[in-house]
Amino acid sequence: MSHMAEESGSPGQRRDSIKTTVGNMAGQRRRQQAVSVGKERRDAVVRAKRLCRVDFNDEDGNMVDTDVAMDDDKASLEDQIVHIVEELKSAASFTGKGSFQKKMEVLRRLRRLLSQTSMPPVETAVQAGVVPILVQCLSFGSANEQLLEAAWCLTNIATGDVDQTRALLPALPLLISHLGEKSLIPVAEQCAWALGNVAGEGEEFRDILLAQGALPPLARLLLSNKGSTSRTAAWALSNLIKGPKPKAAAELIKMSGIPEAIVRHMQKGDEELATEVAWVVVYLTALSEMHSGLLIEAGLLPPLVGRLASSDKLSLLTPVLRSIGNLVAGDNGKTDAVLAAGNDIPGSVVGAMIKCLESQHRTLKKEAAWALSNIAAGTLVHKQLIFSSGAVSSLLHLLMTATFDIRKEVAYVLGNLCVATVEETGESMTILEHLTVLVNRRCLPGFINLIKSPDIEAAKLGLQFLELVMRSLPNDQGPKLVEKEDGIAAMELFQFHENEEIRNMANGLVDKYFGESYGIEEEY
Repeated sequence: MSHMAEESGSPGQRRDSIKTTVGNMAGQRRRQQAVSVGKERRDAVVRAKRLCRVDFNDEDGNMVDTDVAMDDDKASLEDQIVHIVEELKSAASFTGKGSFQKKMEVLRRLRRLLSQTSMPPVETAVQAGVVPILVQCLSFGSANEQLLEAAWCLTNIATGDVDQTRALLPALPLLISHLGEKSLIPVAEQCAWALGNVAGEGEEFRDILLAQGALPPLARLLLSNKGSTSRTAAWALSNLIKGPKPKAAAELIKMSGIPEAIVRHMQKGDEELATEVAWVVVYLTALSEMHSGLLIEAGLLPPLVGRLASSDKLSLLTPVLRSIGNLVAGDNGKTDAVLAAGNDIPGSVVGAMIKCLESQHRTLKKEAAWALSNIAAGTLVHKQLIFSSGAVSSLLHLLMTATFDIRKEVAYVLGNLCVATVEETGESMTILEHLTVLVNRRCLPGFINLIKSPDIEAAKLGLQFLELVMRSLPNDQGPKLVEKEDGIAAMELFQFHENEEIRNMANGLVDKYFGESYGIEEEY
């Protein structure tokens, strides 16, 4: 195989031998993955924007479903919107007897039209000039009923695209002002909902809201013991503080009573409230070690791991798993604290994660594997805990059968289980017992499949695991096992690859372990 030495460049130049192990790469990745959550939109579980399709003012003061006749004719619905907006303009300018009742009647009809389908005719309403009239309806001194209807209409308009959301910018100061302590709770909730939709449009709108002072009043609503209020505030805050900029999250966590409120809601709130608060925790823990420390000091871990063990709801388990994954992506002390908190739940934290690995939900499998990869990147004790937990069987099964994104996360767990850092020197060492068991249980084909994938990160991980096997197994077993599983052919795929790093890695491994002298001793 000496022909592989003739790479483009100096013919006589030898490639650097591989210097990075699986453990080095996975360890560097721990925090990168935690921070990247700030860039994600969690559309698979809950929309970044939400349409308000509930009514209010039932006999108990609770929100109930709106019963509105559906109109399947889109053109007819748009015509109705244009007509009602013109009626609202006329009603807003009328000051005679019965003017308020007339305005409220038209506002209710507009709200119903904007609420009766999953895709309301927002563009038609904006083009008809509805926003300035709704802003006028939000003016100070207006009746609470009017404020509520106007804020509701703006909430659903804010579910539109970026241009339609931008049309709402003149309404933001008044929406924020109605979050104040003097506002009626339903009005404040509806305004928070509208602002959450605006924040969900993206970083530009989050920056505008933060500059206009939306964070403190939303945080105050999170302190509420009223479920719907704190739930809406938590959802809006999760949209407002998500990364990659950490400033808003840093301001939120330092506000008086916020860490304690988060813990209280996680502990005592219903599953809907806990879900929204868990997403706030996701973004707080993703963006700063300090945030994680403050939440741990406030007592977050017992209710957080308790939810992991007790809930079977995908919508709640997803942010809980991601939050725990963020926490164990920090220093080893935080991982110890998370694992210790799991001593009081059935099956421990790792056991609860194994259940998620074995669930039918793809999202839970991926999140559980990612969290386990962070634990496995910790101390030797952490690695041994996972290895002896029964997780290995589930991980090996997923490595061969799961979708690519899950197989990639699982590979990080398995790779991390096989290497440890020597504290005195900072160098990596192979945990031969773990590596031998995994190889004997046929993990190599799974890693070789990753090498064949077009994903550079996954291919690099696969190559590093092969290097670990070939370097570490005694009696030169490693190269023979890799050859038996067609690992040489997989590495040769990168002979002329455009990515220099991975090309050099693959070619260097082939040269080092399968060069001209490979197999000579056996022949003799």
